[in-house]
Amino acid sequence: QVQVVESGGGLVLPGGSLRLSCSVSGTPFSVESMSWYRQGPGKEREWVASVLSGPVKKYADSVNGRFTVSRDPRRNTAYLQMNSLRPEDTAVYYCNTVVRRGGSPIWGQGTQVTVSS
Repeated sequence: QVQVVESGGGLVLPGGSLRLSCSVSGTPFSVESMSWYRQGPGKEREWVASVLSGPVKKYADSVNGRFTVSRDPRRNTAYLQMNSLRPEDTAVYYCNTVVRRGGSPIWGQGTQVTVSS
């Protein structure tokens, strides 16, 4: 059974940095894609960034230039380096993976990121 686990969240000052990790287990394959989403208080879940095989990287406009997504395909692990954090980045950050092209995404439980002074 494929499982997704996020880690690395926490409390950070505005302007600070955090690095989130997402680890996928339960598959012998290098997964097709890994994506980050977030859900702020009282908001809908929104897409943040994706890294596809290639690797191809895509970012939401709100984080482009501040966040960097990367992956280690041998370990099925993805990272989200978040710099210049703002209070509006406060959210639960979720990772999902699509194991094979056309498959359904599998979600992790999320990790809380709080940006506050």
